[in-house]
Amino acid sequence: MKENRRNFFKKVTLGAVGVGLSNGINAMSAKSYSNIIGSNDRINLAIQGLGRRCSAFIPPIANKKNNVRLLYLCDVKKSQQEKAAIEFSKHLDYKPKLEININEILDDKDIDAVFMATPDHWHTPGAIMAMKAGKHVYLEKPCSHNGRENELVVACQEKYNKVVQMGNQQRSSSETNEVIKDIHNGVVGDVYKAVAFYVNGRGEVPIPKKSVPPEDLNWELFQGPAPRKAYMYDTWDYNWHWYGWDYGTAEMGNNATHELDIARWAMNVEYPEHVSVMSGKYQYKNDGWEMYDTMEASFRFAGNRVIKWDGISRNKHNKYGKSRGTIIYGSMGSVFIDREGYTMYDLKGKKVKENLSDNKESGIALGGGGDLTTRHSVNFFETIRHNEELTSPIKQGAISQSLTHYANIASRTNKSFDIDQNSGQIYDRDAMKLWSRTYEPGWEPKL
Repeated sequence: MKENRRNFFKKVTLGAVGVGLSNGINAMSAKSYSNIIGSNDRINLAIQGLGRRCSAFIPPIANKKNNVRLLYLCDVKKSQQEKAAIEFSKHLDYKPKLEININEILDDKDIDAVFMATPDHWHTPGAIMAMKAGKHVYLEKPCSHNGRENELVVACQEKYNKVVQMGNQQRSSSETNEVIKDIHNGVVGDVYKAVAFYVNGRGEVPIPKKSVPPEDLNWELFQGPAPRKAYMYDTWDYNWHWYGWDYGTAEMGNNATHELDIARWAMNVEYPEHVSVMSGKYQYKNDGWEMYDTMEASFRFAGNRVIKWDGISRNKHNKYGKSRGTIIYGSMGSVFIDREGYTMYDLKGKKVKENLSDNKESGIALGGGGDLTTRHSVNFFETIRHNEELTSPIKQGAISQSLTHYANIASRTNKSFDIDQNSGQIYDRDAMKLWSRTYEPGWEPKL
């Protein structure tokens, strides 16, 4: 890599990566797509984690207008590497290297940025490793496995001054940006409540049993920062989400992240004052699912404002008429917002405005992807180049992520608790015991 090119990517400043809570508007500039970019502007990428989310990154990476080059495909399972290589080969005229160990990639000074799409327990530790190695990071949700990691990933970004985009891609919806700006300008009056919801029909999962890991899976690297334990059958294939807290963050970290982010953004709030939860496992009671599959959470904010979460993982009755979305209530009306656009109503329930998008983005399908992910990724590239500001800077993403951690902690302790609305710290000793986690010795994330 030429020295002048390396210096180009060292010049990113905090001013280019941070935007305020109420300034989330990001219209994709014509410059993003029309510039003839020289080789010094090329961004060399690696993807860490090649599971279901991997294919969502093909369009932004393969589009030559974006001037990026995928140098590495990294996964702890060889068959995942090979599958991803086949998919990318349909769109690229070159072959990325296949790698099992992210450390080998981070040592490569030609790499400018990493797409982090691993299981949850790897997100913050992996992002910190990448930033310390001088890389920018597109960090898929959840940005952290626990509250302490939330603090660490933000502190690391500030220390190493890297572009860190959180993968809550609805922030790249022009319709969502439009209506939230209108909400902030009072279109539905004084906003006092938001209801965020998610509905899915996930089925039974196997009861985990000790088993020999799949032959091509590096179980040691899969566990990474998590304490070592024997492999349990079917853990690697998505069910790590539901098999305890070593790797996953339950449905709150898996999906509530998205809608709670929209609710918090629309209401223009940060940390809540109080959190309470009702949760439990109510479907397929004798299967291997170890988490709650149903949760109702209430986040109370200053000024008598509230965000309600209604999440059902394994009963697909769509009581809101959609599988996911956010409803904002104000003194003069309400708005329904989802990835397809928004619909606004007056106090009598009459539709007064609607703006639906032709863009496609997966709702509850595993892996997902679509136009919003593409825009979100391109915004990441253009922020590295100083052409745009981040749509979802990690500092804001982490505040939204904190809501999911509060709810999980309240569920696990079966307690409601108060929170410092300025610092985000919990006023409860039992709850604070779950603020962090135990790490495998030598894997503790450090700045």
